[in-house]
Amino acid sequence: MERRVAERLRGALGPLGFEARAFKVGWYNAVLQPAFHLPYPDDTLAFVVLSTPSMFDKALKPFVKKERLKIIRDPVDQCVSHHLSCVKEKFPDQKVDIIFDYEILPSRKPKFLAQTAAHVAGAAYYYQRKDVKLDPWGKKKIYGVCIHPKYGGWFAIRGLLLFPDIQVPFLEQSAPVDCVSTEEKRIELLELFNFHWQDGRYRDIIEVKERYSEEQKAYFATPPAERFRLLGLTQEAQRSTVH
Repeated sequence: MERRVAERLRGALGPLGFEARAFKVGWYNAVLQPAFHLPYPDDTLAFVVLSTPSMFDKALKPFVKKERLKIIRDPVDQCVSHHLSCVKEKFPDQKVDIIFDYEILPSRKPKFLAQTAAHVAGAAYYYQRKDVKLDPWGKKKIYGVCIHPKYGGWFAIRGLLLFPDIQVPFLEQSAPVDCVSTEEKRIELLELFNFHWQDGRYRDIIEVKERYSEEQKAYFATPPAERFRLLGLTQEAQRSTVH
């Protein structure tokens, strides 16, 4: 069942520049505090959805061109929401729950921890402080970051697709590729991500197969309220945006 679902997702999302990787809810819940658990049985089938560098041209720009008068909030969020909601139509006989990366609980906590989900699904390795043996940071707060074996840091985790009626007790877990394997490189990665994240150098910690285009870099480097102009959207749409 998991294979059939994965193939259908690949067919629907792959041409749009998205990648979906399967995991069991229990793998995710096992590594987190109860406050962050997903409220599903351990064997429930789930997929973490990533956007790859090609999503900008394959999904976002066509979406903006077609839906320009309907875009009233973040265009990327609205594009992802549109396409993942369309995926539900591919499974008319299944219940499909979607959790987007921007959704938060009343407690202001995120509805899911995106990087943990990517790691347990084997999509990208979540490098954290605990992965460094000789910690050089003392009392500083150090945040972790996911690195994809093909795209490095040039990708984003966009959401989860959950199939509550599909139980996969025999699904085998694949470990993410440890592509930043030396102590020195891990320290460099966490330094770049925590103290120089604006320049994006952490994204190229490994040799990547594909990265964001210059147009895409400029888009994400622009303050959100000004991104409408880069996509050729109207001032009316910009004024309607909820900040």
